[in-house]
This record gives sequence, structure tokens and C-alpha cells, in this order.
Amino acid sequence: MADVRYRIKIGQKPTEDQVAEIEEAKKKPIVFDDDCPEITEENNPKLYEAMMQAVIERNQRISNRERNLA
Repeated sequence: MADVRYRIKIGQKPTEDQVAEIEEAKKKPIVFDDDCPEITEENNPKLYEAMMQAVIERNQRISNRERNLA
């Protein structure tokens, strides 16, 4: 499966094709395997905690960036 990314600038709207592609991707199930197992608190608590901490830090950066733009 290809990893497709789009970079848009602040205030730029995604194209109709990009929105359609995202909506199609939302319909597909997430598939985990041995090379990419699901990370849960039960099966890998240390990695899960690190991942949750990274999410918190990312959200704080985004929130701070948005506050600075306002």
C-alpha cells in the first residue's frame, strides 16, 4: 500500500479529489500484522505510554501554533 501525503498551506482548501480520496480511505479497515502490530496498553505498555505522550506533545504544539496565529 502506498503512503500518500498532501501538504497544504494554512488557509488552503484541499481539492475535491483529495477529499474524495480521504473519504474512500476512511471506509477501509485498519489491518495489523506481525510487522505492524496494534499498540495497546495491554500488549506493550511502555510503547503505548510513549506514543500517548507524543500525541499530547503534538497536540500542544498545534494548539500553541494556532494561538500564535490568532
